[in-house]
Amino acid sequence: MVGMAGTLPVQADEFSQEDLKRWEGQFMEVVKQGRELWTRALGSNGVSCAQCHPNAANTHPETYPKFQKQLGKVALIADMINWCIRNPAEGQPMAIDDPRMVAIQAYINYERRGVPMAPGKH
Repeated sequence: MVGMAGTLPVQADEFSQEDLKRWEGQFMEVVKQGRELWTRALGSNGVSCAQCHPNAANTHPETYPKFQKQLGKVALIADMINWCIRNPAEGQPMAIDDPRMVAIQAYINYERRGVPMAPGKH
């Protein structure tokens, strides 16, 4: 890397077990919220995400970003979530930083924990 000679390596922060436990608890609370959203209707027709994707099945968040035919572009998982909310569920899309969107993504990623990242894969 140009201009990097002679610089000190960046050291990672050290975290206590208390920090890790507290953060895990906060994360799991968001995952729980995501599951609650996943299993209730997010649109006007009563359809929930779980009806098509029980336990976040066949969502494959580990493959995003990727080209998504329905959208005609390379998309993030949040784009696909919003497509599903607008189309099958007949609801209003969420902003990418909406706490509900964050919770839904946390839930589907949690359900796929341990699966290797594979951006762009179909």
